[in-house]
Amino acid sequence: MTLFPDGEAGDDDPTAPRGKKPAHRAAWALGVGATVVAAGVTAVVTGIPSASAARPAGRPASASASSGGTSEAAGTATAVPAATTDARVRMGICTAPAEYKALAAKLSADIQAALRGRTGHQAVTVYDTVTKVSCYSGQDRHFDSASIVKAITLGALLYWHQETGTPLSSWEKSQATLMITQSDNDAATDLWNEVGMTRLQRFLDAAKMSQTQLGQDGYWGLTQVTAHDEMLLLELLALPNSVLTESSRAYELGLMSQVISGQRWGTPAGAPGTVTVHVKNGWLPDDSGWHINSIGAFTGKGKNYLMAVLTDDSPSEDYGIDTVEGVAKAVHRDLNDAALLVPSVSG
Repeated sequence: MTLFPDGEAGDDDPTAPRGKKPAHRAAWALGVGATVVAAGVTAVVTGIPSASAARPAGRPASASASSGGTSEAAGTATAVPAATTDARVRMGICTAPAEYKALAAKLSADIQAALRGRTGHQAVTVYDTVTKVSCYSGQDRHFDSASIVKAITLGALLYWHQETGTPLSSWEKSQATLMITQSDNDAATDLWNEVGMTRLQRFLDAAKMSQTQLGQDGYWGLTQVTAHDEMLLLELLALPNSVLTESSRAYELGLMSQVISGQRWGTPAGAPGTVTVHVKNGWLPDDSGWHINSIGAFTGKGKNYLMAVLTDDSPSEDYGIDTVEGVAKAVHRDLNDAALLVPSVSG
């Protein structure tokens, strides 16, 4: 089922098959049209920041942060990226080489402050590839992917073509562009079906994304993802590796940097104008509330840092977006604070 005509700004229908829904998503199937009409818009969008164009349904040009409710923000720091060999210290939910412990401590405090009291559940992973500071909160909790699974689908398509030694066809490029830059669901369904479950799983295995569970029976938007695995995906896109070639990485990141302006929200909030923003967002409502997810890579001018923020059970779309953007603003502020980026001599 496609909620909007081809060529419009994309939607976040959680299904791939057109015209059918899983039984436990019946409320979503019936309710999303009403949500869109009530918001007074004709399209819903997913993705990165720019200037003009429509925001997602019901999203004002600027939104103030909301508060209240309960949260699972605390979490604990875990796995350090494999490439890091420095002796590390742990500061709250973050770890870092000793010379960047002040940065880790500030990031930990600010991320947890942004999540404190937020309704629903959240998971956050952050990795600055320059300072090697990493932060993890709720990273193993599973969330419905909504449209962030489209980044996995494109990764699997590129990996398959690497294996066969063939370039993407013009049709595949066209569908990939629609899928990532406009979050077009028909394009996502077409590429999901073309790649197929076996090749999708092969890509996940190669990427060591063992916590990700592909949506069954074509329901790609119900893929179960974790912030841990989304960080592994972002690392594959942002750093040299044996899974995706440099050209594949550049292709996917290039599309993620061209997302339409109405979809440039979420993890890009607060990003300085000096970095290039690469983002994929996803959202869907169901009977438990709103699921709002955002993954982003921020590169250039000596910067290369990655962020995944996943949420569910938010009372509204705006509330979930505000939760994500509260975390994002703290991360961008701290990772671009010159005073925090000076290594401590004493450690």
